[in-house]
Formats: sequence, structure tokens, C-alpha cells
Amino acid sequence: MKLTCEEAKHIALLARLGMSEAEVEKFMVQLSHILENFEILNLVDTSGLSPTAQTVALQNVFRADEPRPSYPVEDVM
Repeated sequence: MKLTCEEAKHIALLARLGMSEAEVEKFMVQLSHILENFEILNLVDTSGLSPTAQTVALQNVFRADEPRPSYPVEDVM
């Protein structure tokens, strides 16, 4: 997807980026390249795949909740 100069300026404005004309041109080329890569990813057939929220089966590791004595109030205050 080829961005126009006006679209690049609008995106920069939304992102609160102050850019010179040279920076806008560079931003336009770089963002166009990124969007072209996403267009390639859109061609991948994912119809047989279910959506995933997490791709790696991780679980939180918690320590045992054991009561312990705390500091005396006089020492803490």
C-alpha cells in the first residue's frame, strides 16, 4: 500500500509527531513498506486456524502462601 504525503502527515499528526518535509518523506516510505508486508501476511490462508490469545503455554509460578511473623509496629514506625 503506497501512502500519500497527506496520509503520512495525518498519521504523524495523530501520533503527535512533529516532522520536517524530509522526515515526512522518509516516514512515508518506511510506513508504506511496513504496510506492504502486512498485505503479504493477509494472503496467508488462516481459515482452518482458531484465534489464539497466547501462543506459548505458560503458567504463572506462585510461591506458597505461608504465614510468617512480621516486623513489630514499634520498629516500623
